[in-house]
Amino acid sequence: QVQLVESGGGLVQAGGSLRLSCAASGRTFGTYAMGWFRQAPGKEREFVATVSWSGGSTYYADSVKGRFTISRDNAKTTVYLQMNSLKPEDTAVYYCAARPSGYSGGSYTLLDYRYWGQGTQVTVSS
Repeated sequence: QVQLVESGGGLVQAGGSLRLSCAASGRTFGTYAMGWFRQAPGKEREFVATVSWSGGSTYYADSVKGRFTISRDNAKTTVYLQMNSLKPEDTAVYYCAARPSGYSGGSYTLLDYRYWGQGTQVTVSS
């Protein structure tokens, strides 16, 4: 069992940057592949980025590739999402998620994740 708490969301102008953090409970954080998803009003939750349990492998949605960077610090049991060159269409609630323990690789599939945070709001003004 792992609990996830996101932070770092807020209001930013287009072109600006934010860094989201997701703090995880538990001593086995290094055995969880992690992901970030987002959900805009009236839309389905969508994949943003994922990282393997070692941090050595990452994968991004085309819409954020080159602008967002996912990383993790297993010693701090935290995963990050650095978001640069933000656009109004990035406005959404951002969720951190963890795959079941033992799955080393990340995934872009929502159903592959077992644990979810409560979300943090990101609003990008034009």
